[in-house]
Amino acid sequence: MSHIRIAHTIATMVREDKTSWKAGYFLKLTQLLDEYPKCFIVGVDNVGSKQMQQIRQSLRNDAILLMGKNTMIRKAIRSHLESNPSLEKLLPHIKANIGFVFTNLELVDVRDKILENKVKAPARAGALAPCDVKIPPQNTGLGPEKTSFFQALSIPTKISKGTIEILNEIHLIKKDDKVGASEATLLNMLNISPFTYGLVIRQVYDSGTVFDPEILDITPEDLRSKFLEGVRNVAAVSLAIGYPTLASVPHSIVNGLKNLIAIAVETDIDMKEAKTAKEYLKDPSKFAAVAVAAAPAAKEASPIKEEKKKEESEDEEEDDMGFGLFD
Repeated sequence: MSHIRIAHTIATMVREDKTSWKAGYFLKLTQLLDEYPKCFIVGVDNVGSKQMQQIRQSLRNDAILLMGKNTMIRKAIRSHLESNPSLEKLLPHIKANIGFVFTNLELVDVRDKILENKVKAPARAGALAPCDVKIPPQNTGLGPEKTSFFQALSIPTKISKGTIEILNEIHLIKKDDKVGASEATLLNMLNISPFTYGLVIRQVYDSGTVFDPEILDITPEDLRSKFLEGVRNVAAVSLAIGYPTLASVPHSIVNGLKNLIAIAVETDIDMKEAKTAKEYLKDPSKFAAVAVAAAPAAKEASPIKEEKKKEESEDEEEDDMGFGLFD
Protein backbone atom coordinates (compact mmCIF):
# COMPACT_ATOMS: atom_id res chain seq x y z
CA MET A 1 0.00 0.00 0.00
CA SER A 2 2.86 2.34 0.83
CA HIS A 3 4.43 1.66 -2.58
CA ILE A 4 1.19 2.71 -4.31
CA ARG A 5 1.07 5.94 -2.33
CA ILE A 6 4.71 6.73 -3.15
CA ALA A 7 4.10 6.09 -6.87
CA HIS A 8 0.98 8.28 -6.78
CA THR A 9 2.91 11.09 -5.04
CA ILE A 10 5.73 10.92 -7.58
CA ALA A 11 3.26 11.00 -10.48
CA THR A 12 1.50 14.01 -8.97
CA MET A 13 4.79 15.84 -8.52
CA VAL A 14 5.79 15.11 -12.14
CA ARG A 15 2.45 16.44 -13.43
CA GLU A 16 2.77 19.56 -11.30
CA ASP A 17 6.35 20.14 -12.41
CA LYS A 18 5.36 19.69 -16.05
CA THR A 19 2.41 22.05 -15.67
CA SER A 20 4.47 24.71 -13.93
CA TRP A 21 7.22 24.34 -16.55
CA LYS A 22 4.71 24.89 -19.38
CA ALA A 23 3.26 27.92 -17.63
CA GLY A 24 6.75 29.34 -17.19
CA TYR A 25 7.58 28.72 -20.85
CA PHE A 26 4.37 30.43 -22.04
CA LEU A 27 5.12 33.41 -19.82
CA LYS A 28 8.72 33.66 -21.03
CA LEU A 29 7.76 33.45 -24.73
CA THR A 30 5.02 36.08 -24.46
CA GLN A 31 7.30 38.40 -22.51
CA LEU A 32 9.99 38.10 -25.18
CA LEU A 33 7.46 38.74 -27.95
CA ASP A 34 6.34 41.92 -26.15
CA GLU A 35 9.82 43.11 -25.23
CA TYR A 36 11.54 42.50 -28.56
CA PRO A 37 9.91 43.86 -31.74
CA LYS A 38 12.33 41.90 -33.93
CA CYS A 39 13.18 38.23 -34.11
CA PHE A 40 14.43 35.51 -36.46
CA ILE A 41 12.69 32.20 -37.00
CA VAL A 42 15.57 29.77 -37.35
CA GLY A 43 15.79 26.13 -38.40
CA VAL A 44 17.87 23.96 -36.11
CA ASP A 45 18.16 20.72 -38.07
CA ASN A 46 21.44 18.83 -37.47
CA VAL A 47 22.48 21.23 -34.69
CA GLY A 48 23.71 19.34 -31.64
CA SER A 49 23.41 20.37 -28.01
CA LYS A 50 27.08 21.36 -27.75
CA GLN A 51 26.86 23.58 -30.82
CA MET A 52 23.62 25.07 -29.52
CA GLN A 53 25.38 26.01 -26.29
CA GLN A 54 28.17 27.68 -28.27
CA ILE A 55 25.62 29.64 -30.29
CA ARG A 56 23.88 30.83 -27.12
CA GLN A 57 27.20 32.04 -25.72
CA SER A 58 28.13 33.89 -28.92
CA LEU A 59 24.75 35.68 -28.98
CA ARG A 60 24.62 36.39 -25.25
CA ASN A 61 25.17 40.17 -25.51
CA ASP A 62 23.19 40.66 -28.73
CA ALA A 63 20.20 38.34 -28.78
CA ILE A 64 18.22 35.65 -26.94
CA LEU A 65 17.77 32.17 -28.40
CA LEU A 66 14.59 30.32 -27.37
CA MET A 67 13.64 26.81 -28.42
CA GLY A 68 10.42 24.89 -27.81
CA LYS A 69 7.88 22.45 -29.16
CA ASN A 70 5.81 23.79 -32.02
CA THR A 71 2.52 22.92 -30.31
CA MET A 72 3.52 24.92 -27.24
CA ILE A 73 4.74 27.85 -29.34
CA ARG A 74 1.47 27.98 -31.30
CA LYS A 75 -0.58 27.76 -28.11
CA ALA A 76 1.41 30.56 -26.46
CA ILE A 77 1.08 32.82 -29.51
CA ARG A 78 -2.67 32.18 -29.89
CA SER A 79 -3.25 32.99 -26.23
CA HIS A 80 -1.45 36.31 -26.76
CA LEU A 81 -3.19 37.42 -29.98
CA GLU A 82 -5.73 39.55 -28.15
CA SER A 83 -3.03 41.90 -26.86
CA ASN A 84 -0.81 41.62 -29.98
CA PRO A 85 -2.81 40.59 -33.09
CA SER A 86 0.17 40.96 -35.46
CA LEU A 87 1.71 37.82 -33.93
CA GLU A 88 -0.77 35.78 -35.96
CA LYS A 89 1.53 36.25 -38.95
CA LEU A 90 4.08 34.01 -37.22
CA LEU A 91 1.78 30.98 -36.99
CA PRO A 92 2.15 29.73 -40.61
CA HIS A 93 5.93 29.57 -40.11
CA ILE A 94 5.87 27.53 -36.89
CA LYS A 95 6.65 24.18 -38.51
CA ALA A 96 9.47 21.65 -38.59
CA ASN A 97 12.36 22.03 -36.15
CA ILE A 98 12.55 25.76 -35.39
CA GLY A 99 13.42 28.28 -32.72
CA PHE A 100 13.43 32.05 -32.13
CA VAL A 101 16.29 34.55 -31.91
CA PHE A 102 15.05 37.78 -30.31
CA THR A 103 17.01 41.03 -30.61
CA ASN A 104 16.80 44.82 -30.40
CA LEU A 105 19.91 45.37 -32.53
CA GLU A 106 20.28 45.78 -36.28
CA LEU A 107 18.95 42.66 -37.98
CA VAL A 108 21.82 42.47 -40.46
CA ASP A 109 24.46 42.44 -37.71
CA VAL A 110 22.69 39.75 -35.70
CA ARG A 111 22.04 37.75 -38.88
CA ASP A 112 25.77 37.68 -39.61
CA LYS A 113 26.57 36.46 -36.11
CA ILE A 114 23.97 33.70 -36.37
CA LEU A 115 25.39 32.46 -39.67
CA GLU A 116 28.98 32.57 -38.38
CA ASN A 117 28.31 29.65 -36.05
CA LYS A 118 28.91 26.67 -38.32
CA VAL A 119 30.55 23.32 -37.62
CA LYS A 120 31.83 20.78 -40.12
CA ALA A 121 30.12 17.43 -40.27
CA PRO A 122 30.71 14.20 -42.20
CA ALA A 123 28.28 13.01 -44.84
CA ARG A 124 25.69 10.59 -43.49
CA ALA A 125 23.82 8.12 -45.67
CA GLY A 126 20.22 9.19 -46.20
CA ALA A 127 20.77 12.86 -45.34
CA LEU A 128 19.95 15.64 -47.81
CA ALA A 129 23.05 17.42 -49.07
CA PRO A 130 22.98 21.15 -48.17
CA CYS A 131 25.56 21.87 -50.90
CA ASP A 132 27.36 20.33 -53.86
CA VAL A 133 30.20 17.96 -53.02
CA LYS A 134 33.19 17.73 -55.34
CA ILE A 135 36.33 15.63 -54.86
CA PRO A 136 39.47 17.19 -56.36
CA PRO A 137 42.19 15.12 -58.09
CA GLN A 138 44.37 13.65 -55.37
CA ASN A 139 46.32 10.67 -54.12
CA THR A 140 43.96 8.95 -51.72
CA GLY A 141 46.61 6.98 -49.86
CA LEU A 142 44.39 3.89 -50.17
CA GLY A 143 45.77 0.55 -51.32
CA PRO A 144 45.00 -1.11 -54.69
CA GLU A 145 42.48 -3.44 -53.02
CA LYS A 146 40.02 -0.49 -52.93
CA THR A 147 40.07 -0.02 -56.71
CA SER A 148 36.79 -1.87 -57.23
CA PHE A 149 35.08 0.54 -54.83
CA PHE A 150 36.06 3.53 -56.98
CA GLN A 151 35.07 1.69 -60.15
CA ALA A 152 31.58 1.11 -58.72
CA LEU A 153 31.22 4.89 -58.38
CA SER A 154 32.63 5.48 -61.92
CA ILE A 155 35.59 7.42 -60.57
CA PRO A 156 38.65 7.28 -62.88
CA THR A 157 41.78 6.29 -60.95
CA LYS A 158 45.27 4.91 -61.41
CA ILE A 159 47.80 3.21 -59.16
CA SER A 160 50.64 5.55 -58.26
CA LYS A 161 53.42 4.33 -55.98
CA GLY A 162 51.23 1.58 -54.63
CA THR A 163 48.24 3.81 -53.81
CA ILE A 164 45.09 4.88 -55.61
CA GLU A 165 45.15 8.30 -57.26
CA ILE A 166 41.97 10.11 -58.46
CA LEU A 167 42.65 11.54 -61.92
CA ASN A 168 39.90 14.14 -62.37
CA GLU A 169 37.63 16.31 -60.23
CA ILE A 170 34.48 14.37 -59.38
CA HIS A 171 31.06 15.95 -58.77
CA LEU A 172 30.04 13.32 -56.25
CA ILE A 173 26.83 14.77 -54.74
CA LYS A 174 24.51 17.51 -55.93
CA LYS A 175 22.79 19.96 -53.60
CA ASP A 176 19.49 18.70 -52.13
CA ASP A 177 20.19 15.13 -53.31
CA LYS A 178 20.05 12.29 -50.81
CA VAL A 179 23.49 11.06 -49.78
CA GLY A 180 23.99 7.42 -50.76
CA ALA A 181 25.74 4.82 -48.62
CA SER A 182 28.61 4.47 -51.11
CA GLU A 183 29.18 8.23 -51.33
CA ALA A 184 29.16 8.58 -47.53
CA THR A 185 31.61 5.69 -47.17
CA LEU A 186 33.96 7.16 -49.76
CA LEU A 187 33.99 10.60 -48.12
CA ASN A 188 34.69 9.05 -44.73
CA MET A 189 37.50 6.98 -46.24
CA LEU A 190 39.04 10.18 -47.61
CA ASN A 191 38.51 12.02 -44.28
CA ILE A 192 36.36 14.64 -46.00
CA SER A 193 33.66 16.41 -43.98
CA PRO A 194 31.86 18.28 -46.78
CA PHE A 195 28.92 19.74 -44.89
CA THR A 196 28.58 22.53 -42.36
CA TYR A 197 25.61 22.86 -40.05
CA GLY A 198 24.26 25.71 -37.97
CA LEU A 199 21.15 27.79 -37.50
CA VAL A 200 19.32 28.50 -40.76
CA ILE A 201 17.31 31.72 -40.91
CA ARG A 202 13.91 30.91 -42.41
CA GLN A 203 11.89 34.07 -41.73
CA VAL A 204 12.38 37.50 -40.18
CA TYR A 205 9.78 39.23 -37.99
CA ASP A 206 9.99 42.98 -37.52
CA SER A 207 7.24 45.01 -35.84
CA GLY A 208 4.34 42.98 -37.19
CA THR A 209 5.85 42.17 -40.61
CA VAL A 210 7.20 38.77 -41.66
CA PHE A 211 9.57 38.59 -44.63
CA ASP A 212 12.27 36.41 -46.20
CA PRO A 213 15.86 36.86 -44.95
CA GLU A 214 17.05 37.75 -48.49
CA ILE A 215 15.37 41.15 -48.07
CA LEU A 216 18.04 42.07 -45.51
CA ASP A 217 20.58 42.10 -48.35
CA ILE A 218 18.74 44.83 -50.26
CA THR A 219 20.82 48.03 -50.27
CA PRO A 220 19.68 51.67 -50.71
CA GLU A 221 21.26 51.53 -54.18
CA ASP A 222 19.03 48.55 -55.06
CA LEU A 223 15.94 50.46 -53.91
CA ARG A 224 16.96 53.54 -55.88
CA SER A 225 17.56 51.46 -59.01
CA LYS A 226 14.17 49.75 -58.75
CA PHE A 227 12.44 53.08 -58.10
CA LEU A 228 14.04 54.71 -61.15
CA GLU A 229 13.11 51.69 -63.25
CA GLY A 230 9.49 52.09 -62.16
CA VAL A 231 9.55 55.82 -62.93
CA ARG A 232 10.89 55.11 -66.43
CA ASN A 233 8.14 52.55 -67.03
CA VAL A 234 5.44 54.99 -65.87
CA ALA A 235 6.87 57.72 -68.09
CA ALA A 236 7.00 55.40 -71.12
CA VAL A 237 3.38 54.28 -70.66
CA SER A 238 2.19 57.85 -70.06
CA LEU A 239 3.91 59.13 -73.22
CA ALA A 240 2.56 56.23 -75.27
CA ILE A 241 -1.08 56.82 -74.28
CA GLY A 242 -0.84 60.60 -74.06
CA TYR A 243 -1.74 60.78 -70.40
CA PRO A 244 0.41 63.33 -68.49
CA THR A 245 1.95 62.32 -65.16
CA LEU A 246 4.73 63.68 -62.96
CA ALA A 247 7.07 61.14 -64.52
CA SER A 248 6.22 62.00 -68.13
CA VAL A 249 5.80 65.81 -67.97
CA PRO A 250 9.58 66.58 -68.16
CA HIS A 251 9.84 64.40 -71.29
CA SER A 252 6.77 66.09 -72.78
CA ILE A 253 8.30 69.53 -72.17
CA VAL A 254 11.59 68.50 -73.81
CA ASN A 255 9.76 67.00 -76.79
CA GLY A 256 7.68 70.16 -77.10
CA LEU A 257 10.83 72.29 -77.04
CA LYS A 258 12.32 70.20 -79.84
CA ASN A 259 9.22 70.77 -81.93
CA LEU A 260 9.37 74.54 -81.30
CA ILE A 261 13.04 74.63 -82.33
CA ALA A 262 12.17 72.73 -85.51
CA ILE A 263 9.43 75.24 -86.35
CA ALA A 264 11.75 78.19 -85.61
CA VAL A 265 14.39 76.81 -87.95
CA GLU A 266 11.90 76.35 -90.79
CA THR A 267 10.46 79.86 -90.34
CA ASP A 268 11.69 83.36 -89.54
CA ILE A 269 10.77 83.05 -85.89
CA ASP A 270 13.68 83.89 -83.61
CA MET A 271 14.16 82.21 -80.25
CA LYS A 272 17.23 81.76 -78.07
CA GLU A 273 17.00 77.96 -78.01
CA ALA A 274 17.05 77.77 -81.84
CA LYS A 275 19.95 80.20 -82.36
CA THR A 276 22.72 77.55 -82.37
CA ALA A 277 20.84 75.27 -84.74
CA LYS A 278 20.24 78.13 -87.19
CA GLU A 279 23.93 79.10 -87.12
CA TYR A 280 24.95 75.54 -87.94
CA LEU A 281 22.55 75.44 -90.90
CA LYS A 282 23.70 78.82 -92.22
CA ASP A 283 27.40 77.91 -92.01
CA PRO A 284 27.99 74.15 -92.59
CA SER A 285 31.76 74.75 -92.34
CA LYS A 286 31.33 74.74 -88.57
CA PHE A 287 30.59 71.03 -88.83
CA ALA A 288 33.82 70.57 -90.80
CA ALA A 289 35.72 72.49 -88.15
CA VAL A 290 34.43 70.15 -85.48
CA ALA A 291 35.44 67.11 -87.57
CA VAL A 292 38.95 68.49 -88.22
CA ALA A 293 39.45 69.19 -84.52
CA ALA A 294 38.33 65.68 -83.60
CA ALA A 295 40.52 63.82 -86.14
CA PRO A 296 43.97 64.54 -84.57
CA ALA A 297 42.67 63.68 -81.14
CA ALA A 298 41.63 60.24 -82.39
CA LYS A 299 45.17 59.52 -83.65
CA GLU A 300 46.98 60.43 -80.44
CA ALA A 301 48.13 57.56 -78.22
CA SER A 302 48.30 58.92 -74.69
CA PRO A 303 46.99 58.09 -71.16
CA ILE A 304 44.04 60.45 -71.76
CA LYS A 305 42.95 58.71 -74.98
CA GLU A 306 39.77 57.34 -73.44
CA GLU A 307 38.76 60.76 -72.11
CA LYS A 308 39.17 62.36 -75.59
CA LYS A 309 37.11 59.61 -77.16
CA LYS A 310 34.36 60.42 -74.70
CA GLU A 311 34.48 64.10 -75.69
CA GLU A 312 34.27 63.18 -79.38
CA SER A 313 31.22 61.01 -78.78
CA GLU A 314 29.54 63.87 -76.92
CA ASP A 315 30.20 66.23 -79.88
CA GLU A 316 28.78 63.66 -82.27
CA GLU A 317 25.67 63.28 -80.13
CA GLU A 318 25.10 67.05 -80.29
CA ASP A 319 25.52 66.99 -84.06
CA ASP A 320 23.10 64.14 -84.43
CA MET A 321 20.54 65.96 -82.29
CA GLY A 322 20.77 69.00 -84.55
CA PHE A 323 20.13 67.01 -87.70
CA GLY A 324 17.38 64.91 -86.11
CA LEU A 325 15.33 67.97 -85.34
CA PHE A 326 15.16 69.28 -88.86
CA ASP A 327 15.18 66.26 -91.19
